[in-house]
Amino acid sequence: MALFLLLLLLLPLFFIPSLAHSLPILFPRAPQSLLANLSESNKYPNLPYTAHYFPQQLDHFSYQPKSYTIFYQKYLINSTFWKRGEPIFVYTGNEGDIEWFAANTGFMMDIAPKFRALLVFIEHRYYGTSKPFGEKSYESADKLGYLNSAQALADYAVLIRSLKQNMSSESSPVVVFGGSYGGMLAAWFRLKYPQIAIGALASSAPILQFDDITPWSSFYDAVSQDYKDESINCFEVIKKGWDELMRLSSIKNGLSELSTTFRTCKNLHSVYQARDWLWEAFVYTAMVDYPTKANFMKPLPANPVQKMCGIIDGFPPEVDILTKVFSAASLYYNYSGSQSCFNIGYEADTHGLGGWNWQACTEMVMPMTCSNKSMFPPSAYDYEEFGDQCERTYGVRPRLHWITTEYGGYNIKQVLSRFGSNIIFSNGMKDPWSRGGVLENLSSSIVALVTAKGAHHVDFRSATEEDPTWLIEQRTLEVEIIRSWIDKYREDEMI
Repeated sequence: MALFLLLLLLLPLFFIPSLAHSLPILFPRAPQSLLANLSESNKYPNLPYTAHYFPQQLDHFSYQPKSYTIFYQKYLINSTFWKRGEPIFVYTGNEGDIEWFAANTGFMMDIAPKFRALLVFIEHRYYGTSKPFGEKSYESADKLGYLNSAQALADYAVLIRSLKQNMSSESSPVVVFGGSYGGMLAAWFRLKYPQIAIGALASSAPILQFDDITPWSSFYDAVSQDYKDESINCFEVIKKGWDELMRLSSIKNGLSELSTTFRTCKNLHSVYQARDWLWEAFVYTAMVDYPTKANFMKPLPANPVQKMCGIIDGFPPEVDILTKVFSAASLYYNYSGSQSCFNIGYEADTHGLGGWNWQACTEMVMPMTCSNKSMFPPSAYDYEEFGDQCERTYGVRPRLHWITTEYGGYNIKQVLSRFGSNIIFSNGMKDPWSRGGVLENLSSSIVALVTAKGAHHVDFRSATEEDPTWLIEQRTLEVEIIRSWIDKYREDEMI
């Protein structure tokens, strides 16, 4: 059970603990009745994008009658700076509402005027409102079986080709962008569909987190190191907190006492509700340890890991451990100070992440363990146990090695230096996912941009006056590289 939780804890590259307690141009349009219903779901009314819906094919890889079933895939457009024939920048959507990613990828909007680029954000199938079977899309493996990365990449390819044709701009070079799982998709899209995209910027893309390419303990070791670098005491208090949590839960009225300590709106019915709540706070705060305030996962101040450790270190020694860890975790959930109690164990999925558990149980198998040197309880990886959980939940077992079979990963420098080109892999070493990323140049045109103080796709965030010099320089270099790709594309057009 432990490893199943660890995998599903972190593999959305966003947390969903539900499966286990332990670890002006003519666009194709959907019918008006459907559009009316979908428009009600817009959570970001001030986004500078217009929403469109593309009639997408259910299955790109077979020719059975059902394969031709159409669903409507959402995508967002901003043409403010665009001129026909100029570049098209496409964001390859992740596991969630596409507006969420558009709202947190201001970098593309910032650089669009420099390139006179059209901006397109495509929602991943089965997420947001792009559900092939509507609200029934998750109800069975028969319906979920069309949810995988290869189908998503094919969606993007078909949509981009159609978009360019409809806009009479087939000469426009396309650059794909993506962060996290979206970054993995951007890199894979460039490799799979080089005739469609001339390059890819893949930020915080852990394409090497599969099989045994990256040590299984690396993710949680990296999270732990983030806290240890801020304060040894902070690290030790969090590390001790797990045992204290389990000890208190085992005594008479322990869960009631924990409910009081954790200021729950409803009484806890399992210690794992409290554990998962703490776990999510410490992991995601490490991921989004941005140098400026942000509201990605939650509203957070600049340098939130430092702030969390400041809370823990600010208590007198005699204060109990759980009060310290609860107070630190509360920064993640209640930085605004607006919550008088916490719905621990009853949190809503506000970002439309519901399909990720299926992906983790099929192809996105990223083994994770917790070593003795991490601040989390030690755990091992048991594929059989994980597979059993998936089979009980969905009736399928994970394909352990499919991602490396489909996209590669082993000997990546040797392989990609022979045929790949025009990919930027950007990673910040504060981001625990960086350990499964590409951290060295693979060739002259497949480059790694690594920053010591960067966090999860921080380069994709909107520029602010508070941005540190290293972040400004990183984005400047990314723009220069993308410019070189487009210039070379234009030169080749002239031949």
